[in-house]
Amino acid sequence: MDEALLRSLTPSVLAVIVRRGADFAAAEDAVQDALVEAVRVWPADPPRDAKGWLVTVAWRKFLDATRSDTARRRREDRIEEEPAPGPAPAVDDTLQLYFLCAHPSLTPSSAVALTLRAVGGLTTRQIAQAYLVPEATMAQRISRAKRTVSGVRFDQPGDVATVLRVLYLVFNEGYSGDVDLAAEAIRLTRQLAVAIDHPEVAGLLALMLLHHARRASRTAPDGSLVPLAEQDRTRWDTAAIAEGVRILQSALARDRLGEFQAQAAIAALHADAPTAEETDWVQIVEWYDELARLTDNPVVRLNRAVAVGEADGPRAGLAALAAVEDSLPRHTAAAAYLHERAGDPATAARLYAEAAHKAPNLAERDYLTRQAARLNSGLRK
Repeated sequence: MDEALLRSLTPSVLAVIVRRGADFAAAEDAVQDALVEAVRVWPADPPRDAKGWLVTVAWRKFLDATRSDTARRRREDRIEEEPAPGPAPAVDDTLQLYFLCAHPSLTPSSAVALTLRAVGGLTTRQIAQAYLVPEATMAQRISRAKRTVSGVRFDQPGDVATVLRVLYLVFNEGYSGDVDLAAEAIRLTRQLAVAIDHPEVAGLLALMLLHHARRASRTAPDGSLVPLAEQDRTRWDTAAIAEGVRILQSALARDRLGEFQAQAAIAALHADAPTAEETDWVQIVEWYDELARLTDNPVVRLNRAVAVGEADGPRAGLAALAAVEDSLPRHTAAAAYLHERAGDPATAARLYAEAAHKAPNLAERDYLTRQAARLNSGLRK
């Protein structure tokens, strides 16, 4: 039994059943029943057209379930629509699922969970483990999401930007448990890039590949955080970098710049530098200017201030940082770094310690604490 084949076919089969009139929850139940039937039947009698077989069996499972309800007249109407056995259309219906799962009526966390369940084919247990929550909690979250979108028609989907935002949220979850969400996000985005010709889809795929290429060097053997400037660049995945750059260049050539393309351009400049000292910070600042124009995002302005500090000197960076809201996460850490580079270790040590208390995760907190301790040790000498 080819489990990979079943997993790859599940989203498109589910989309066909939903498109033919089933609500989302009922369609998913029907498809799961069809998958169970495939596991039982296929080893002895494999079908010539796997997708066509699954669509036919899933639709019949849905009809069987519908017949047990009270609306008999509606059920009889649907029976007439039952498709004949045979090859299913070659259209990739998975795209419709992306837009349904990213519907604006869903919260971001629910949209991510539903995307992983319906499009990614992950089990509820796997998703719960990846998010470090009880399986029952995740099951409730997914059930609520399915109920929310069950009455949504395909002429009321989320837009491309919403779909990409959901995929980016999946990617940023990284890795935990037995599910590598970063790799899963790349797989899903590859699917979407095949299904839809959009430069921002390509931009997001390029961004993911360029960031993922540095994954092996981001932490030390003891699990501690290794900042970009100190990473061992020989451990970067050059094949992933080359693919990301190629995809990005193709997207930029279409002259329809979006925020993911701009972010990917910044990541490409980092990946292209043989050493941290050779990073083209002037170009990076220019791309942050483009990104700020596209998004007006305060986090972008924060990152731009650090880049200005590298391109034009720490005093210029501090001046740019002064225009950014100091309540932003990592604002204090950026100020500490720039003050250290400006030759003010006492202020930098104090700010590193303050930033450690605000750190969003343990690895970052430990790194900032070590920076404060390093500077304080130097001040005592």
